[in-house]
Amino acid sequence: MQQDNQNANSPKSSGLKTATTYLSLVLCSVGITLAGSYFLSRNSLPNAHAENSDNVLAQIMPNGNTSGNQRENFVTRVVDKVGPAVVRINSSKTVTTRIPDAFNNPFFREFFGDQFSDQPQQRVERGTGSGFIINTDGQILTNAHVVEGADRVSVILKDGRTLEGKVLGSDPVTDVAVVKITADKLPRVELGDSDSLKPGEWAIAIGNPLGLDNTVTTGIISATGRSSSQVGVPDKRVQFIQTDAAINPGNSGGPLLNASGQVIGMNTAIIQGAQGLGFSIPINTAQRIANQL
Repeated sequence: MQQDNQNANSPKSSGLKTATTYLSLVLCSVGITLAGSYFLSRNSLPNAHAENSDNVLAQIMPNGNTSGNQRENFVTRVVDKVGPAVVRINSSKTVTTRIPDAFNNPFFREFFGDQFSDQPQQRVERGTGSGFIINTDGQILTNAHVVEGADRVSVILKDGRTLEGKVLGSDPVTDVAVVKITADKLPRVELGDSDSLKPGEWAIAIGNPLGLDNTVTTGIISATGRSSSQVGVPDKRVQFIQTDAAINPGNSGGPLLNASGQVIGMNTAIIQGAQGLGFSIPINTAQRIANQL
């Protein structure tokens, strides 16, 4: 009996009990850690990720409501607000041409006879551009080159109405023109402040590029204060807004808008062969010139 008690209290037996206790504690700790990790991964991580995603989404959608219809965003709201006041402008003018004097040379007459008449020839040139209604009186801002020398101007509204337009005045130096239409219940745009623009702000263009009516493109304000020589139109006296919103022939005279749907510029020029380089006349400049015309 005494020997059994000695064995039970021997160092070997005591060490075994200690090791067993430590092992039990380690296994228990591992089990608690694994269970906690599993619980957190099932409950906490998705919520944290979703919260971060919502924050990012809200930041890149000005005035956006992420709980609403995801098909709508600030661009669709701007288009719904401004689109009806953006118009298509068709212009036509009669151009008189003469056969070059070289074709009246007796040498050509000998071979071709009178095929080349020395009488002036007339042909009609047609062009298409954009514009936007600035008041309910029917005044429209557009580029001067859209209606330059036009004998006839027709304005097509988004609701399908086609109206005769009258050029009230144009300034080739700033490329600004005012066209007048007469009709009831005309929509109009809201003018913003182009002097307060900062690079990086949202930019939305609406117009009729290549005759594709009511085309919407988006981008940002790339820069402000671009000189006419930088843009490649040294004969103009304008400090242009630069944007990467897509602008093409037919967009001329259409509005450049901010995220609130206010007109901040009038789309005017692009650099041929380059992408993402469009230029607009600041609306403060266009409005000042329009008031003088």
